[in-house]
Amino acid sequence: MKKLIIAFIALMVLALAACGGKEEAKDKKEDSGTFTYKAVNGDIKVPKNPKRVVVLAGYTGDLIKLGIPVVGADQWSMDNPQFKDALKDAKLISDEDVEKIAELKPDLIIGYDTVKNKEKIEKIAPTVLFTYNAYDYLQQAVEIGKVVNKEKEAQAWVDDFKTRAADTGKEIKAKIGEDATVSVIESFGKEIYVYGNNWGRGTEILYQAMKLNMPEAVKKDALKQGYYAVSSEVLKKYAGDYMILSVFGDQDPAFTKTKYYKEIPAVKNNRVFRVNANEFYFNDMMTLDFQLDFFKKSFLGK
Repeated sequence: MKKLIIAFIALMVLALAACGGKEEAKDKKEDSGTFTYKAVNGDIKVPKNPKRVVVLAGYTGDLIKLGIPVVGADQWSMDNPQFKDALKDAKLISDEDVEKIAELKPDLIIGYDTVKNKEKIEKIAPTVLFTYNAYDYLQQAVEIGKVVNKEKEAQAWVDDFKTRAADTGKEIKAKIGEDATVSVIESFGKEIYVYGNNWGRGTEILYQAMKLNMPEAVKKDALKQGYYAVSSEVLKKYAGDYMILSVFGDQDPAFTKTKYYKEIPAVKNNRVFRVNANEFYFNDMMTLDFQLDFFKKSFLGK
């Protein structure tokens, strides 16, 4: 009898162990589809193969470049002509559209740490937040790659981009001169801005990747903050030998019709390259490729 009881207990232990093994295997199977990314808002368990991503910041072009499906994006992204095809089925959302974001049933949300309704949004899906300019523009691309389990692909693009941009910079300097300066100017509403070396609009490529020269006045007033508002009367002081003019819409900005603007040497010498601000705004992988191609054509005719 005692032997029977012992045998019965042994069988029960084996059965419980088997059940426990199955549960453990089940848990491992469920966890195998995720990994942890250390974000500014905590350790976030994200999907290894995200299928429905909502973007609340300027990283849409990175996701498109990496082949990640975007189901919801911010206004700036939706207005970018370069993203149009990839976002044809995506919905326009903002950090104020909590219900609309939830309706999209995202499996991953990416945004800035300044996002509104942070707590509510974090309850919808794994949410990874970044602090703008916490990483330089190329490392930021790699970080986005890490979030969506595409770090190798992102790093490969970065390595290739560095080579392409450096080579193009050498060619441009050989053509326009080692000491020639380039400025980036944008008309936004009634304001005129000049930009430093890390505020999108091609500034990262011009000044960091290609190492072209920034006018001294821009370096003094815009480099630290990233941008600086100027008047049409003093714009000449901030204008480089070559100018990138970023414009929203089809109409010429009012300041371009003033005598102050027309007196700028770059304007007189036909060295102003106008760009569509909506497609030049960001510094993601897709936009950087577009910007680099634009600079090749503008400066080198390639």
